Amino acid sequence: MTGSWTKSVYQKQSRKKTYVEEIGVEKDKFKRVLNVVDLTALGTGSTLGCGVYVLAGTVAKSVAGPAVVLSFILAATVSSFSGVCYAEFASRVPKAGSAYIYSYVAVGEFIAFVIGWNLLLEHTIGTAAVAKAMSNYLDSLLGDPQKRFMKKHFPIHMDFLGEYPDVASFLFIMSIALVVAWGVRKSSTLNNLFTTLNLVTVCTVIVSGFYFANLSNWFIDKNDIPPGVNGGNGGFLPFGWTGMIAGAARCFYGFIGFDSISSTGEETKNPKKTIPLAIVLTLFNVTVAYSSVASVLTLMWPYYDQDPNAPLPVIYENLGMPVLKYLVTGGAVFALFTTLIGCLFPIPRILYAMSSDGLLFSFLATINEKTKTPFIASIICGVCAGLLSTIFNLEQLVDMASIGTLQSYMIVSVCVLILRYRNTNLYSRDSDSPEEYTIAMWLNVSNANVTNRETQYVSRILITIFSFTACIFCICVVNWDSHQGTAQLILGFIICLSIIILLVVMLMLNRIPQAIETLPFKVPFVPFVPCLSIVLNLYLMMVLNVKTWIRFSVWLVVGLLIYGFYGLKHSIEGVKEQTTKVEEGKNEQKTSN
Repeated sequence: MTGSWTKSVYQKQSRKKTYVEEIGVEKDKFKRVLNVVDLTALGTGSTLGCGVYVLAGTVAKSVAGPAVVLSFILAATVSSFSGVCYAEFASRVPKAGSAYIYSYVAVGEFIAFVIGWNLLLEHTIGTAAVAKAMSNYLDSLLGDPQKRFMKKHFPIHMDFLGEYPDVASFLFIMSIALVVAWGVRKSSTLNNLFTTLNLVTVCTVIVSGFYFANLSNWFIDKNDIPPGVNGGNGGFLPFGWTGMIAGAARCFYGFIGFDSISSTGEETKNPKKTIPLAIVLTLFNVTVAYSSVASVLTLMWPYYDQDPNAPLPVIYENLGMPVLKYLVTGGAVFALFTTLIGCLFPIPRILYAMSSDGLLFSFLATINEKTKTPFIASIICGVCAGLLSTIFNLEQLVDMASIGTLQSYMIVSVCVLILRYRNTNLYSRDSDSPEEYTIAMWLNVSNANVTNRETQYVSRILITIFSFTACIFCICVVNWDSHQGTAQLILGFIICLSIIILLVVMLMLNRIPQAIETLPFKVPFVPFVPCLSIVLNLYLMMVLNVKTWIRFSVWLVVGLLIYGFYGLKHSIEGVKEQTTKVEEGKNEQKTSN
């Protein structure tokens, strides 16, 4: 009895969404108005936000020094692994919903819900954080009028909340939420305008930066560093290669945002080609911008004397260039507005996708007849993000957005591997697994070049082994430095063994035939690129602190309760299965009669 119930629950959680292209019904759905320029602007705006004005200076000052340039390039390489995986999935499933839809099609309903739920967390907290940063930036520029008034009349005396209610951030978010709810064409036009102004500012910084550049700032001698200043050993790598890699881990979060492109599948013209191209262009544009700004930042002024909160305005003030200072300050405001649109834009689309599938409450899937957008979902998202930015201290919540993003990236990489090695032979789908398990089958000694049920089964076992081993490897690597003696030796042995297993599994996967498919875009060098993406994303997840994992777990439990008591019962795929069973039962009765 228990076994049959467990099997039934497993079958429900692992059921997959069948994607069928809907032709001629777009008039009842979203408007397809976005082109590659709109999507590239959306991705660039949401990725190239306040990070370009703050992140480079922070990392250069105390983490990587002038080698922050290499840190950004390394972070871009890591991001590109996830980016190409997103691009392939977008070419397969051009629907609204981002990684949620991708995992629903490839892995199953339960994993898809978890991913969608985490994406909501990522974008909601990201929106609140950007609004908070914008409010603090403008308030500081005006002399802190809101801060002084609110702390005097409406102080909040709780450690885990902010010092005062940030009304300005709430108003910023609601104004953007209304723009997003008003219509995709309007919000896209406004985003394009802000992104253009942002890019003009970045170009101004780069051109003026090279004009004021002093190459000696990349090769400062250790003896020239003022006493009491944490400047490392001087030179281009003052904190060593470890500092450069640590800087890359921090710089990675500056590339979060390109996945907002993949949530626009139902509003994009020719999404199978447009979305992958926009993702690649976004990553290229952002990498060039980050590396260039990091270069001129450390060439104009010594890395150890950078201002961690607003490096560029301070540098221009020190150089006696007030016009450029205010120009960059205005550009930062436009950048924050652009990032705010990029963070808020995907949330109602993800809610729409999950609600349309019956996993969340149905009223969230309502499309407004006039605006052709999920109006109710957009306003609800704005209110929730606005309340977070108003009353909470977001410093402890920022890591939660990262953990949701990294998990989504990892799952998409796994999905790419699963789909690449799936059985596309129509005559061999009846059996779930082969009857015999031979060494020749695992090593593909016969050099089979067409997928079948045996190769699919072997590939999924290998993908599972790789993911589990990668998790153990990352946990051991993160904790290796914090242990001494015997414990460190044991961790070192596990790390070496894990590396061997990971390499062997990748080579075995490389021997297995892949599905022959015609796609507008494919991830190159499969299985190596998705496997590297899995390892790197897992590693960055393990670096996050225990409190982040605890808060993440609480959010996850709330989502699982919603899925268990609502999603399982109202799932559209579940309703289809029940309908099919009823029809089959009726047909059997007719046949027997």
